[in-house]
Amino acid sequence: MNKEYKQPNEEDKTYIMGVLGADRVRWDSESIQAAASDMTEDLVFLPALVVFPETTQEVSQIVKHCHTQNIALTVRGAGTGLSGGALPIEGGIVLSTARMNALPNIDEENMQVFVQPGVITQVLQNCVEEKGLFYPPDPSSRGSSFIGGNLAESSGGPRAVKYGVTKDYVLNLEVVLSDGRIMETGARVLKNATGYNLTQLMIGSEGTLAIITGITLRLIPLPTLRWTFLVPFQDSNQAVSAVAHVFKNGLTPSAMEFMEREAIAYTLSKRPDLSFPETNLAQAYLLVELDGFDQDELQRQTDRLIPVLENFEPNEIWMATTAAETEGLWKVRRSIGEAVKSHSIYKEEDTVVPRYFLPELLKYVKQLGKEFNFESVCYGHAGDGNLHVNILRGELSEQAWEQELPKAIRKLFQKVKELGGTLSGEHGIGWVQKNYMDIVCSPAQLEMMRGIKSVFDPNHILNPGKIFPDAH
Repeated sequence: MNKEYKQPNEEDKTYIMGVLGADRVRWDSESIQAAASDMTEDLVFLPALVVFPETTQEVSQIVKHCHTQNIALTVRGAGTGLSGGALPIEGGIVLSTARMNALPNIDEENMQVFVQPGVITQVLQNCVEEKGLFYPPDPSSRGSSFIGGNLAESSGGPRAVKYGVTKDYVLNLEVVLSDGRIMETGARVLKNATGYNLTQLMIGSEGTLAIITGITLRLIPLPTLRWTFLVPFQDSNQAVSAVAHVFKNGLTPSAMEFMEREAIAYTLSKRPDLSFPETNLAQAYLLVELDGFDQDELQRQTDRLIPVLENFEPNEIWMATTAAETEGLWKVRRSIGEAVKSHSIYKEEDTVVPRYFLPELLKYVKQLGKEFNFESVCYGHAGDGNLHVNILRGELSEQAWEQELPKAIRKLFQKVKELGGTLSGEHGIGWVQKNYMDIVCSPAQLEMMRGIKSVFDPNHILNPGKIFPDAH
């Protein structure tokens, strides 16, 4: 949809300062630049204003004003997104949730927590773990990402393979609609068959339907034991081939991560403070974790796991024996994304396929690299078929990067579709993937999605320019 938006003027600034106070409305160069980018490539889109509400009522008044004045409004969390979902494509106002970060309100008896969208994910996890409770979704950015942004993209992380992603823990949401009305989407219950599931519709909608201001999450008991294994392979294909067979043998690890040699090498070169058990790096690694409450049961799972892995000819399997060793391995894994991105201009594709087809997907990625002359570094959540493909620009010319590489990415997504997969497992569509949506979504699907968008946001002010392909 092509639409002209009004940019905020002095009257708009005066009104919003009356709602928030002058200290929470900013248009200085530093604030504007900070809100113009996220972690997606090197994209920059400048807003006119950045605002910092603290309450749902303040959000409601700002949204209502933007609705009546035809001002584009983009919600921003911590800016850790990888699909351009928080970029203010049409300028206008960026609404930051950074001040909506009150300490989580934990209901221990019902194993639930109410949290504002600006709370850092790891802060939430630490708070509930102090009570012996567990919120499992753990994206690599959990130390900086906001829980509201996790909902916007339905983030996952390593433990999604056993415990599910963000959407699996949301019971109820408080949201502000595009005209400023405040609404709850569900209830604080574990079962709910009351009308349409508006809660799940909001999750993964990337701020295009409404603005989330309050979140009720379910929690589970915190596992007391974690056993972590590093499994090196001299053949990357053998590493990803082992994954499906682990599950076929009745095992469900709490994490099963794939890491190519180059991913580890880039990480260790950028982070010399990190340690890794192997100095002579193998070609690929699986990081496998088992968790639970009973040591004998974990030993039985281990006794079944190791023979399955050994069928795929790994090097010597290494088991972390201390909490420090376990944490060290996970620090390396969680640092990979930032390390790879610091090496070169890059594009990251968040592909996901049925896990049995991971070997075929990985092989095709490398074939495309040879065809289009790019280097790729792959890693990701192998246990649920989610492979992050980082394409490095390296020595590619601007013409090849801007004109030829999109052809390679389209071919990649067509292969993903052929294998029964889709464009994104956890990063969302946002700005950078929207023009590939036609590969996996039929015209009827896109029409239905656009219709839903129009019902919730008839003036199309909320996060415009995202998800839907450009008109041609």
